[in-house]
Amino acid sequence: MELLQPGLVISGASFACFHLLNGRLGTLVPAPSTALRNPWKWKNIWTSFIHSLLTGTWALLGFYLHPEMAEDLISTHTRFSHSLVAVSIGYFIHDFLDMLQNQKLHQSWELLFHHTVVITCFGISVLLHRYIGFAVVALLVEINSIFLHLRQILLMANQLKTTFYRLNSLLNLGTYVIFRISTLAWMTRWLVLNRGNIPLLIYTIGSVGMAIMTLMNIVLFYRLLRSDFLKSARDLPSEKDK
Repeated sequence: MELLQPGLVISGASFACFHLLNGRLGTLVPAPSTALRNPWKWKNIWTSFIHSLLTGTWALLGFYLHPEMAEDLISTHTRFSHSLVAVSIGYFIHDFLDMLQNQKLHQSWELLFHHTVVITCFGISVLLHRYIGFAVVALLVEINSIFLHLRQILLMANQLKTTFYRLNSLLNLGTYVIFRISTLAWMTRWLVLNRGNIPLLIYTIGSVGMAIMTLMNIVLFYRLLRSDFLKSARDLPSEKDK
């Protein structure tokens, strides 16, 4: 039980930190007049942006500092990477409860479902001290989420006609293909190739999770492509994409 305690403590501390940060973001990053109609959404997006910036960078550093982890995604990991996955669990629990409390279910059910899958899969890794490397690969997706959340911030600040918004849209689409679609495809392939090394229950949970994530990300990619590149200039991009 002592082996499990550090991960649980880190996840709990992460939840508390993100909850505290979210509560203070209204002062740290005041909402512009265009976002005053939904101040909760403004703070929620900024919290998600900070999580993506932190964990995306952390995941890259994890593989850069400990490249041996890439050779064995099942049992090889460091405390540095284990802590990363635990921190991310704390954030996703915070965001799940934040949306459940402040957003209508028909608006948030997709993300609530997404968070449930992530918390389940990451929780198994942290508790078993296995598949940490695989979870860190999954967190490379957060590199794209940096630009995805920044897009929402710019939309709420009514900056969609600026050069910065267009540049971010290009970076968002490029990193989406590299760090989201390609990463999920690689993870799916890895699961298939390593089926014999993974217990049936874990394999089933992982496979179902990957199928759900892949479907959700294909739909989101279409929405982004349609909103930022296929619509006419007079059409506003959707603010619901996350």
